Amino acid sequence: MSGGDLISLVDRLRNGRVLCIGDVMLDRYVYGDVERISPEAPVPVCRVRNEASMLGGAGNVVRNLAALGATVDFVSVVGADAAGEDIRRMLGALGSVGIDLIVDASRPTTIKERFVAGPQQLLRVDRESDVPVETVIADKVLDAARRALRTAKAMVISDYGKGVLANDGLAALIADAREAGCPVVVDPKGTDFTRYRGADVVTPNRRELAEASHMETRDEESLVVAARALVSGCGIGHVLATRSQDGMTLVSAEEAEHFHAEAREVFDVSGAGDTVVAALAAALAAGIDLREAAQLANVAAGIVVGKVGTAVVYPADLAEQLQQSDARIAGAGKFLECDAALDRIANWRRRGDKIGFTNGCFDLIHPGHVALLGAARAACDRLIVALNTDASVRRLKGEDRPVQDEASRAAVMGSLASVDLVMLFDEDTPLQLIKAIAPDLLVKGADYAVEDVVGGDVVQANGGHVLLVDLEKGHSTTNTIDRMARGA
Repeated sequence: MSGGDLISLVDRLRNGRVLCIGDVMLDRYVYGDVERISPEAPVPVCRVRNEASMLGGAGNVVRNLAALGATVDFVSVVGADAAGEDIRRMLGALGSVGIDLIVDASRPTTIKERFVAGPQQLLRVDRESDVPVETVIADKVLDAARRALRTAKAMVISDYGKGVLANDGLAALIADAREAGCPVVVDPKGTDFTRYRGADVVTPNRRELAEASHMETRDEESLVVAARALVSGCGIGHVLATRSQDGMTLVSAEEAEHFHAEAREVFDVSGAGDTVVAALAAALAAGIDLREAAQLANVAAGIVVGKVGTAVVYPADLAEQLQQSDARIAGAGKFLECDAALDRIANWRRRGDKIGFTNGCFDLIHPGHVALLGAARAACDRLIVALNTDASVRRLKGEDRPVQDEASRAAVMGSLASVDLVMLFDEDTPLQLIKAIAPDLLVKGADYAVEDVVGGDVVQANGGHVLLVDLEKGHSTTNTIDRMARGA
């Protein structure tokens, strides 16, 4: 399908309900600066600046499913410890996730802690147990998963080899899903794929495929041969092999199809496999056929590797990429709702981009607006334009405004090369939006004084600055509308 055809499927991702079961973990990042070597041993001394935690393993699959809009039921095992409570809290914050975390006091919650200085990872420390869970815990996991299967439209098995997915329980669960007509997607671990017998799709990368099949995967032809060996030898319906910068290949016993990579620029491949299985399962749960689901997963993978860190993909990200690849609806992908917009802004900031912000009604775009936006964009790396909603414009300008509704104004604004992102705000001022974004640069026309610019004090307190741009004389939306009314 073309990008335009696939766009029509993106909204359907919100209709699916997915059961995710697997090994959850807590990813911790400790960021700091290294300026010297320790006198105690030849190791770098890292001065810690800040720390961050996020869901990892199967938890990252759940994050991606929730970001795509799917309803999720999640079953996993944690320890009776603070890390387990952190995971429970983070899952609860996702909103559309039913949580069934079985507590096993005999094992720790898996933690992967990374120490990072600048672009360089110095060390990773793992705290984990990879022995299979005891029978009593395995039975609880299976019972919880079976309850969730009653309403699931697809099931993801996210196997990180930490012991949650014992062989007997896994086989029983796949059999139950097949009996319920629920497609099963597996992110595999290890070299024995017979444990996934009956699954509809497994998603190994090129290396995992080579190790599991004991065959070469050096090119498309050998990769297809290796995948078919797994399909026939392990009783698996399809292999969706991820090939990094080369894209993906979907293989069954009869057919094979190659999807070229969609990545525009690769920054970080962390968690890309989680994004693939999440997008694939969300699409299958929404009733989208496997080939189209694989295409959407390929697009999602190309997006997530262009973000920094373990990231997620939103429907707006998919729509934008599909629109760009199909050369349709210029600028529409720049218009994002708040959560997706803040995620994109955070990604820009992690790359080191300087974030600029301006706002207004922008009812009729005229040369003065174009000049202001051009000057603003020249002073930053990314420019965000916040538009008053129609209701906000009416309160400020009167019942006969705006001339163009908010969707039309956003589409026009997004078509400008100087604008990187368009958002809406319903209040009379964008103060709350400015606080949420914390831009490095706030831009307004020179008819304002710095002290009168809404949010200027917030930006300056955060170390940013306010830029006042000289206005083009003779251009005003109100004057233009008045001239039109007079027939001038």
